Amino acid sequence: MQLLKRDHNAVKRLFTELNRTTGRAVKKRQQLVQKIGSELEAHATIEEEIFYPAMAELDRARELLNEAREEHGHVKEMLAEIRGLAPDDAQLVGRMKELRQSVVHHATEEEREMFPLAEQLGNDRLRELAGALEARKSALMGAAMPGKRTRRAA
Repeated sequence: MQLLKRDHNAVKRLFTELNRTTGRAVKKRQQLVQKIGSELEAHATIEEEIFYPAMAELDRARELLNEAREEHGHVKEMLAEIRGLAPDDAQLVGRMKELRQSVVHHATEEEREMFPLAEQLGNDRLRELAGALEARKSALMGAAMPGKRTRRAA
């Protein structure tokens, strides 16, 4: 769960940084919006592909998982709308605030309700999940940054 918590905190910091930008910092704002979008997409992907299927093994998680998937869908819709806005569009700041509220709500629910429930999977399963989450996140973020060099095993 540590990677998922780190992701939550990293995105919150990016939102804080975005809130500190002024209307004149169009390029910086554009970079932050892009980074937030990339981080959220990678995070949602690893949750949907790895974490949520593991949580589905627990009967008590079903309702939480349904809600989390709905929230992911809402965030993806908001991201698509935001990406259609120009960096200097007056609506951008308001839409990003709405996105931040949705993301913080989702992260808080996961950390308070789903993560404690995940402990029922057991230490071995949690370690296995942690490795899978880390590997998939690295692959996604490497693909999101094509200019980034990665080390290859010999």
